[in-house]
Amino acid sequence: MATQTNSQIYQGEEKIIVAIDLGTTHTAVSFAHAYPGSQTGVRMVTRWKGQPEAAGDSKVDYFIFRVHGEMWLKCIPTIQIPTIVVYEQGEMIAAGAEAREFVGDDAYEISRWFKLHLHPDSMKISDEPPAYDSDIGASPAMEIPPLPSNVTLTKVYSDFMRYVFDGFRTFFQQTTLNGVAIWDRLCSSIIIVLTIPNGWDSRQQGFLKQTAQEAGIVQSEEDADLRIEFVTEGEASVHYVLGKVDHQTWLKKGTIFAVTDAGGSTVDSTLYVCKALEPKLELEEVCASECVQAGGVFVDREAYTLLTKKLSKSKFKDKGSISDMVEKFEQRTKRIFDGSQESNVIEFGSRRDNDRKYGIIQGKITLTASEVRTAFDDIIKQSTESCLKLLRGRQVKVLPSNHGIKLCLISIKVPNSRWGVWRIPLSSVPF
Repeated sequence: MATQTNSQIYQGEEKIIVAIDLGTTHTAVSFAHAYPGSQTGVRMVTRWKGQPEAAGDSKVDYFIFRVHGEMWLKCIPTIQIPTIVVYEQGEMIAAGAEAREFVGDDAYEISRWFKLHLHPDSMKISDEPPAYDSDIGASPAMEIPPLPSNVTLTKVYSDFMRYVFDGFRTFFQQTTLNGVAIWDRLCSSIIIVLTIPNGWDSRQQGFLKQTAQEAGIVQSEEDADLRIEFVTEGEASVHYVLGKVDHQTWLKKGTIFAVTDAGGSTVDSTLYVCKALEPKLELEEVCASECVQAGGVFVDREAYTLLTKKLSKSKFKDKGSISDMVEKFEQRTKRIFDGSQESNVIEFGSRRDNDRKYGIIQGKITLTASEVRTAFDDIIKQSTESCLKLLRGRQVKVLPSNHGIKLCLISIKVPNSRWGVWRIPLSSVPF
């Protein structure tokens, strides 16, 4: 069980704080039980229905909350579950890891990527890759997987939030000493922190509060206002990055820097100025954040387009086979690709699946580095351009690199991959 302990001694009233990162493709939950005199340990839910402990998709996540005006944040490896809900005749029958076994069965309807339905119109741009089932060569257009028949977005969200919260409750009660008694004592006052894209506003926040009430997590509108807090992905990201990067050598009062969080559906870029280092770090946003719809799911769509073209005359050109390849691409190939391997294997079938003319041998298809790179190129371009928009006309902190080249520091979270620091030559910044 992964736990991170805060070195500060907590002196406030006893409470449970839970942070829910409900993403487009995956969801993760972290929580803390704070009580007077404790060094509050931050933990994550690592066991879900249909998914043994530590057997889920692993990633590094943040946990952020405020107590008496102070921001507490921990960065911990987490276990995430698929953001998927399965319906039969309008009623939910499975969610998360358990939903995977129903994918591809025509008797059920699958709701996935439903977070895209909630994006404001300003984020629904029309320069994404084509939809999975669109004609190759057709003009790119915004496409969101439809909701199941007779199921509203409110119902999908409330069903999934109820599933997630029930899983959190079970995990807390089973893994905390006297967990049932503690839960019964504090459950009506649990502080709930929800992460949201930078581009979301009061409309999306109000919707999430409503769905939390529909899910039975909060009891009324007033209860939701009291217990639900929102943190933008950009705000959480900057604290995460500063916790992982040695910032003491370059972060001074007045330093301006940018942080970009590339998630499942959106890429959020924010420009910050350091206002103070002592007695505590104070950061302030320089201008409105940038938020574009160019996250990891669009890399998957580009991969679908690539494979559809490549296998247009193969016996594996059907949508089912292509979808299986894309699923395996997302689970492994995309996450480990760094351009250094010329051959990139996608294992999607059995030994009996062969079409040597098209590079398919024993259920495996091999893509070159240049082929895989095409799935990333447009998304990386959009993400970089979005971040660079923030730098126009700004006097950004110039940092010397190991090669003596003047660079601009931009911190990037690669979708479903590692956090890193990208240094972009100032010559590419359109000041």
